[in-house]
Amino acid sequence: MAILRLGSKSEAFHREGNSWICTSGLPSDVNINIGEMSFQLHKFPLLSRSRLLRKLIEECPNGDGATLRLDDLPGGAIAFELISKFCYGVKIELNAQNVVSVRCAAEYLHMTDEYGKGNLISQTESFLNEVLGNWADSIRALEACEEVMAHAEDLHIVSRCIDSLATKACADPSLFGWPLTGRKSNQSPETTSLWNGISTMTKTKPTSDNWWYEDVTFLSLPLYRRLVLAIESRGMRPESIAASVVYYARRYLPLMNRQSSFDDANPGPNILNPSESGQRALLEEIVGLIPNKKGVTSTKFLIRLLRTAMVLHASPSCREILEKRVGSQLDQASLVDLLIPNMGHSETLYDIDCVQRILDHFFLEEQAAAIATPDNIVEEGQLTNESNSMAPMTTVARLIDGFLAEVAPDVNFKLPKFEALASSIPDYARPLDDGLYHAIDMYLKAHPWITDPEREQLCRLMNCQKLSLEASTHAAQNERLPLRVIVQVLFFEQLRLRKSISGWFFVSDNLENSANPSGNVGRKKDGSHHATDGEDDVTHRISELEKDCSGMKEELRKLVKYKRSWKNFTRRLGFSKSQSCCSKRSKPSNLRAIPPSTVNR
Repeated sequence: MAILRLGSKSEAFHREGNSWICTSGLPSDVNINIGEMSFQLHKFPLLSRSRLLRKLIEECPNGDGATLRLDDLPGGAIAFELISKFCYGVKIELNAQNVVSVRCAAEYLHMTDEYGKGNLISQTESFLNEVLGNWADSIRALEACEEVMAHAEDLHIVSRCIDSLATKACADPSLFGWPLTGRKSNQSPETTSLWNGISTMTKTKPTSDNWWYEDVTFLSLPLYRRLVLAIESRGMRPESIAASVVYYARRYLPLMNRQSSFDDANPGPNILNPSESGQRALLEEIVGLIPNKKGVTSTKFLIRLLRTAMVLHASPSCREILEKRVGSQLDQASLVDLLIPNMGHSETLYDIDCVQRILDHFFLEEQAAAIATPDNIVEEGQLTNESNSMAPMTTVARLIDGFLAEVAPDVNFKLPKFEALASSIPDYARPLDDGLYHAIDMYLKAHPWITDPEREQLCRLMNCQKLSLEASTHAAQNERLPLRVIVQVLFFEQLRLRKSISGWFFVSDNLENSANPSGNVGRKKDGSHHATDGEDDVTHRISELEKDCSGMKEELRKLVKYKRSWKNFTRRLGFSKSQSCCSKRSKPSNLRAIPPSTVNR
């Protein structure tokens, strides 16, 4: 820390209670009161240094024992103690923490060189320039401006401190050897080497970009905001600015450090205190300081900031900004992040409406990006990167399906909200509907009282053709699904088996043709066909598929017999009344004679 020593005389002041008394041997002829402190001094040392004190003493009617009040003096009694000692020539020490208040007090008292060469204004101004050349001292000086903010602004001390810090933050401190506060030295005893008996220090390690984050967190919010704007105007990367804002927010917003989703839902008496309004103002300012560039701030931090805004009842505009920023990078979120506790009047456990708004903002961003890229302009590599452009949409679809499955057991989760959230995802964004099927199954399990039409309406959200083999097997045995959906699942599964069988026959014919181009190889001398190993393998697989198909037909037959009678079954499949009557008049043998393809249709 830089230090300026002034004066040469030994200590000539002593304190008695709330009074400072000069022990020069002469009786005091002026009494200056500042707050609760009193200074019993002499006129001549003060008149020779300050124009204001000379004017006040001359205007005082009681010339022999003047009494003055200087309650508006910047820095108060502490600053005036140093000023009075300077007037008497007593030794004092100025540093980065007290030079600002002394400089403002000297300006208030008009202690210019007109009233003595090397007066206090010139001395403090010269030392202040030395302080601003050092990072740590500049931080301390800017913190000291808080006590005398109005006077420091008039003297441009605040702006000078901010400019000095912004310049140093954008530069590499290792090039100038600035001492940094809050950082351990990179030097250690092992880095000292000896060369011909001379101690030398090895080269220091390079400093990272976050070396200044911790130091600026000690600043108040208005000063920190001005510093961040000054750093941004000098061209610092948005990633570094965003990281500094995150560091500052975690220090002054305790809710940001909570991990559990429900810790924020019950803040307790420690959060609801008089400082809640201050925290709310702090959060709204921090939201305004986050750079607008997409991806510079993690989605996890933005969602936690949104949760904190809900707990502190921040303004609707602040929450809307956070929801938009979360929506612009929703593909980077995790399922745990989206489980936002409901702080409103809704009965659901989690805030479904907030997630719906975030999802809407995501699709608006995607549509804007698609419009910004004209379809008639095909750049090099555009076809290759087409799958990469669909990756965020697919990720968000998987995320929303997982969210629906997580909140589906909530009995207060209404069916229209479930359908609205699930239908917001376009069909092309889901390569498979397994996640959506799992969410629908969880919802049907937790809401057994919904009607059959509502079940069918809910299941229309799912595409049975996009279910995997495991999901289709589960759906075929799921008693909670409507019978029509089960039949569709079995029908598409049978089509899939037929395609697989056709594919195996096609492969078998190709293998046979490639192995026997002349038609003679693979046959014995007597003309009989000799089966190869590949044909045996294909035949074995075809037999397995036929067994699976027969098993599924048997399961369908048992399911129909177990659930409904033949009359109800025909009604659910949509047969008319005349068709039902015709089927009754026909003999059972005629029903059995119907080809399987007709039954499948």
